[in-house]
Amino acid sequence: MDQYEYGTPMGRDRKAREHNITMRGRKHLDITGVKQVESFDNEEFLLETELGFLAIRGQNLHMKNLDVEQGIVSIEGKVYDLVYLDQQHNDSSKGFFGKLFK
Repeated sequence: MDQYEYGTPMGRDRKAREHNITMRGRKHLDITGVKQVESFDNEEFLLETELGFLAIRGQNLHMKNLDVEQGIVSIEGKVYDLVYLDQQHNDSSKGFFGKLFK
């Protein structure tokens, strides 16, 4: 993956990172290449990653670790599904959040 500089919402420059997900036993997730945590609660996390928005759904989810500088998020809890939300493939009659909260 090519490395390049870009501006962040906070005005700082950082390198683009690879995006990887490691799941252990359906209870532990380590995610790299996270740009921003959009929202989270005990049933769903919405992350903006280097490869697009990622929704993680489950039960008793909580953030174990967050490293903003490195773009690493660790989540624990029972994971039901991981879904990438591609706007280009969405039904045009439904918006981004309409697909997310169906």
